[in-house]
Amino acid sequence: MTEINENQQFLTDLEKKLWNAADKLRSTLDASQYKHTVLGLVFLKYVSDSFYIRQDQLKAQFQDPEHDYYLDPEDFDGADSEEYQQELNTELEERDYYTEANVFWVPQQARWKFLQDNNKTVIGGAEITLADGTKKKFSSIGHLIDNALDAIEAVNPKLKGVLNKLYTRLQIDQTKLGELIDLVATIPFKHQSLDSKDILGHVYEYFLGQFALAEGKKGGQYYTPKSIVSLIVQMLEPFKGRVYDPAMGSGGFFVQSEHFIKAHKGRIGEVSIYGQEYNHTTWQLAAMNMVIRGIDFNFGKEPANTYTNDQHPDLRADFVMANPPFNMKEWDTGVKDDDPRWVYGKPPSGNANFAWLQHMLYHLAPNGSLGLLLANGSMSSNTKGEGDIRKALVENDLVECMVALPGQLFTNTQIPACIWFLTKNKGERTSATGRKLRDRKGEVLFIDARNLGYMKDRVLRDFTQDDLNQVTETFHAWQCSPDCHSREGGNLLEYADEPGFCKSVKLPEIQKHDHVLTPGRYVGAVAEEDDGEPFAEKMARLTSQLKTQFKESDRLEAEIKNNLAGLGYDV
Repeated sequence: MTEINENQQFLTDLEKKLWNAADKLRSTLDASQYKHTVLGLVFLKYVSDSFYIRQDQLKAQFQDPEHDYYLDPEDFDGADSEEYQQELNTELEERDYYTEANVFWVPQQARWKFLQDNNKTVIGGAEITLADGTKKKFSSIGHLIDNALDAIEAVNPKLKGVLNKLYTRLQIDQTKLGELIDLVATIPFKHQSLDSKDILGHVYEYFLGQFALAEGKKGGQYYTPKSIVSLIVQMLEPFKGRVYDPAMGSGGFFVQSEHFIKAHKGRIGEVSIYGQEYNHTTWQLAAMNMVIRGIDFNFGKEPANTYTNDQHPDLRADFVMANPPFNMKEWDTGVKDDDPRWVYGKPPSGNANFAWLQHMLYHLAPNGSLGLLLANGSMSSNTKGEGDIRKALVENDLVECMVALPGQLFTNTQIPACIWFLTKNKGERTSATGRKLRDRKGEVLFIDARNLGYMKDRVLRDFTQDDLNQVTETFHAWQCSPDCHSREGGNLLEYADEPGFCKSVKLPEIQKHDHVLTPGRYVGAVAEEDDGEPFAEKMARLTSQLKTQFKESDRLEAEIKNNLAGLGYDV
């Protein structure tokens, strides 16, 4: 088995174990409560494991004569002396050793071992002796967990107000909460070939997906399938500059941007992260997602409505990516009709699709690019001025690429979706990644990806990496000049229209279709292979063949009737 397959098997086994075991605990909490109960404990387990991994590294360095941190036992009457062991333990508790390696400093009463050692003890209340010798009273397991989160917040200012301290208030049997701690303890954040952050990301992503299913439409507001996030990130290549998501959910676009940058040997420090989210608990999840990865971020002063309380009014981002709620109604309460964002027309009250799109354009830098996931209706609807807004976007040459997606990609909705890619500059220039872009003024690329992907289970569809690469490489080849190179250094394939999949279309043709942007209208059908037989001859041959088959059918029917009559049946 290859390393990739072994890693995938490890993650799959982990998924099954966690969800099956957690099933018995979910009966006492609804899905939305359970979501934050589990993810808060997963967070505590992760930061503790990372702390312990760093502690083991330090211990080895303190005992390595070749390392700068070496503690010479001869200075302490030998390695077995009490003085040496005390000094070693003191050094292992120095916070700077952890922060220099971008590892969370975790106070003793927030470490997983402390929780596991004491979670059964505090049921009904108990006094616990802390590492510094002081005693503290705990009223319950929930109190023990909230205390751990408080302790982490106190020494990690970026998390102030972010962690969801709800365990004391949970209406749940204490022994059940103790079982949940024991369950989360089985999540291994140490693996021979997988990074601990990747394991954490997978656990988070898996749980978020399952919670989206459990909570229905509402639960999926913060969850975008990883493959769709990856596709948008691969196509936009947010390699450096300002990255913005005005409907960020749990921060999936930012996490995938980090993966892209690292995979292409870039520096995460060259990217500035900006986001906004209305839901308070989801805003907290996003902040936790960033902090554990060491990504600096600006999510505004508070969770807020993007339309009525824009947290980044002066931002002009180089890359804007979002998956806002589809076809959102009554979005404009408190929004002025003459809002400066509505450059191309006021969006209707009954649907926020073009409000999201124009908000993102408003915050886009002159050479910026955006990718927006919307319902398919946005490509063709003429309801209450939507057609006029779409026409204005096309006529102002802002639309760069339209991608139609297959159905059944989302856990929370069956609404078919598409991706809009827009830019304010289609002129010849060099992209943020160093790619030479050709002059694409007056052109739009249409990609019909509805036939890509595979069914990962009975209800959900997904893309393979080859599917993602096919769409991405088509887009980049279309964008680029003939001598353009890929990020990996090789030449990109020269772009060519492919019937049934992609077509580069000029503005006059789009005008003929009344500015409808559905890819299927333009890419046509897959070309069938020419067998060399003239149409007239083929039609005559097939007609003759059909007559012969009709005659044979009549003969067989008569024979069957005769046989049945011989058996005494009246037919």
